[in-house]
This record gives sequence, C-alpha cells and structure tokens, in this order.
Amino acid sequence: MTPAARLAAAIEMIAKMQAEPRRPADALANSFFRERRFIGGGDRRAISTIVWDVLRNWRRIEWHLLRAGSPEGTPRLMVAASLLFSGEEAMRGLDAYFTSERYSPTELTRGEITILRDICKRTLDDPDMPRAVALELPDWLLPVLQSTFGAQMEAELEAMSGTAPLDLRVNLLMGDRQQAAQDLARAGIATEPTPLSPWGLRAAARQSVTTTEAFNKGLVEIQDEGSQIVVAAVGAAPEMRVLDYCAGAGGKTLGMAMTMQNKGHIVACDVSEPRLEGAVKRLRRAGVHNVERHLIVPGDKWAKRRARSFDRVLVDAPCTGTGTWRRNPDARLRLRQQDLDELLVKQAEILDRAAALVKPGGRLIYATCSILNEENIIQIQNFMKRNSDFTLTTSDSASMPERLASKTTISLTPKGDGTDGFFAAILQRRAEAV
Repeated sequence: MTPAARLAAAIEMIAKMQAEPRRPADALANSFFRERRFIGGGDRRAISTIVWDVLRNWRRIEWHLLRAGSPEGTPRLMVAASLLFSGEEAMRGLDAYFTSERYSPTELTRGEITILRDICKRTLDDPDMPRAVALELPDWLLPVLQSTFGAQMEAELEAMSGTAPLDLRVNLLMGDRQQAAQDLARAGIATEPTPLSPWGLRAAARQSVTTTEAFNKGLVEIQDEGSQIVVAAVGAAPEMRVLDYCAGAGGKTLGMAMTMQNKGHIVACDVSEPRLEGAVKRLRRAGVHNVERHLIVPGDKWAKRRARSFDRVLVDAPCTGTGTWRRNPDARLRLRQQDLDELLVKQAEILDRAAALVKPGGRLIYATCSILNEENIIQIQNFMKRNSDFTLTTSDSASMPERLASKTTISLTPKGDGTDGFFAAILQRRAEAV
C-alpha cells in the first residue's frame, strides 16, 4: 500500500470507531483487517500505528481542533492534525496524502486547510488546556486517580501513555525459557527475560508471534508479565483443587495448569460460553489436560454442591481495565462513572460467591487489571468487613519475585514495574478447629 492508502485506511478505521464508541478499538481493528485480508502485515502495523497515535492523543487533538474553529474532530482532521503534531509532516506535505487519487483520501477542503494551518502554529501540549484534557482523561476520573496516586499521578499516567511491549509466558509443560528464546530468535523475534516473572520473555511491540512455531506448538503464550505474577501469587500446586472463577478464555488457567505440572484439578468457570469455548483451542495447544470447564448460569446449583471444597480460588474480576491503557488507549475515553459504579457492585457480589467455594485453610486470590483504589484495596477492605473468617496473607509460591514475596497485596504499574497495571490480594480462610 502507498502511504496515502494507509492514511485513507486509518481514517476509515477511526470513522468506524466513532460510529461504535462503546466497542473496544482492538476488537474493531481486528474486524476491520479480517474484512480486508488483502492488507499485508507491514501495512497493518503502519495503519495501526497511525490510529493508535490518534487515540493516545485524542482529547488534546480534539481540544486544538475546537480552538482552531472545527465544530468536531472528524477522522480526516484528527489524522491530519496528529501527523502535524508528531512533526512527521509540515502543512505542505499533507497535499501528498490528500490527493483524491485512487485509494487516497480526497483533497483537503478550504475549511480544513484553514483549520490545519492554525494547528501548524501550535504544539500538542498547551498550558491553557484543562488538566483532564492534558492527561487524556474523562473529567470525572481525574479526582479518582488523584486519590489513588497522589503526587505521583502525572508520572504514572505518562508511563501509561506509551506503547506496551509484547510479553510472553513460556509454557514449562512444553520446554524452558532458553529453548523458547532460541526458537523465537530463529523466527526473527528477539526477546529478553522479564525482570519479575521467572517464565516471561519480552519482545518489542507488534511482533507476529502467533505465526511462529514456538507459539503454534504451545511453547509460548501471549501474556503480560503482570498477569503472570497473578498466576504466581495463586501458588497452585500439583495436589490441589483449583477454581478459576472468572476464567474467560483461560489465560491464567493455562498458567496455573503449568504450575500444577498438569496434575491436580482445575475448574475454569465463566458466564460466557463463547469465552469458555475459546479456551479449548488454547488448552489443547498448550498440552493441558487437567482442566474442566463450567458455564455459570442463573439458578445453577453447581456452586452450592461444591461449597468450601477448593484449595485455591482465583477471582480475576471484571474491572475498568485502567491498567491496560498502554494497549487500549481508547478505553480511557469510553470509561464512564456509571461503568465504575456498576463494576464495584458486581465485583463485591462475585467475591462473596467465590469466597463460599474456598475450603477452610484455603486461599482466595482477587485480581484486577485496574489501577483504581476503589476496585482494588478498598474492595478488599470492604470484603473483609463482610467476611471475618478471611485474612490477608503472603503468597506461598516459590515463583514469586523476591521483592513481592512478603506482600499481601500487590500493585503493579507501567512506571514502577514495566508491566500493565495489575492488583492482586491474597486472602486465607481460617482453618476449622480440630
């Protein structure tokens, strides 16, 4: 594809995102490219880079366009302004893209040229911007993040505005980290060991790992290092009965099956049948055979029959996903106060239901990919007020990194740890008196 054709595709993708504001950008992008299989891998990466640059800077670009006289941030203006702010193109260079030729965007109108000429005089960061705009946040979320991070908020948010690396978990059921690194190197993907997870490898972003032999034979799985640390915190061992209560497509289920050496028994639960079905292929590829899947449905008696029967229960709770903003910059624009309020209620209900399945002396591990105190430590504090037979404890897993081994709650961020934002709390149910 020509540079102009890539730009036209990026504009079209952003238009689709504006038309479906509640749909995650990565899901929409995957659908967009599936419908256009003629677009090659290099072009896909180039188009995605243009789009994600716009998403990361959306509120600031939109603010500038409004000041320059645009009543709305059209996809064409958002992309053109992003190019100007990035310094990749001067105003005169845009004419090479907006040509009206085949596969190219149509020529800029007189009104668009006037607006973009004004943009050329500006820098992306402007001291007159409202603080929430400058930080790319919904207005309502600013005080919530201030209460979470205090004076460190802007530094934490700056780290979350960057591009996330590609983290992989080596599946020890199929090989070791050295073997995986060598296999990936032969495929042209350079990696280095992750600093926290003993099973992790880190590569540069946007590598085509899923086409490699290492991935297809189940030696590696795509999984952020923070998510791997949650698996380590569970401490699932071969003799245990383990429940992954919100298993989704099974990412952490796979990790726990590995730490259990494919022994013992894992039940992967979810309310979504498609998500559970999506785990089947992953389990098979990873060589995992100690997992049973269970679909949670209204009126289900399954949990009642298995009350207090699991050694470990992992609750990877539905959350705002604020810890994944490096990968999903659009999520910060879509998040509403109502979403957070509804999730807090849902998380509390899930925690209480899952707690009933932990046997005396067993452990409940609560995890989110959120950075908000309301979903994390405050949620756990409220849970412990309702459930006095649970106390915080440290992980008993030898796989925990030394600096986290003594912690009862774990908070990871891109700035502090180089991972996505993750939280985990390890709770133990009081053993019954003998």
